[in-house]
Amino acid sequence: MPEMRFILRWPDATEQTCYSPSTVIKEHLKVGESYALADFLAQSRIALQMASDRVRAKFGMPCTRALGQLADIEQRATRFSAQPDAQIAVLAFHDMHRSDQP
Repeated sequence: MPEMRFILRWPDATEQTCYSPSTVIKEHLKVGESYALADFLAQSRIALQMASDRVRAKFGMPCTRALGQLADIEQRATRFSAQPDAQIAVLAFHDMHRSDQP
């Protein structure tokens, strides 16, 4: 499967490198875009669940790493739930199998 890393910037300016076992994440989040917290969470849930489902279809079990990544994103998001203008920026995508990518 084409594993991906995606880099986020949270409202407190911290950056996080995240994991997806599928490029489906690119269909739901765009590099250079900032998302309101609720929209970001909705798109992340859809994309990472779809990615896990693709792993299940191919290997017979869900991707616990994708589901764990989603749980981590949701947990981090709780820190910003009281901020009505909280935005999460998508900084980059990296294909984990290309030698010219980190």
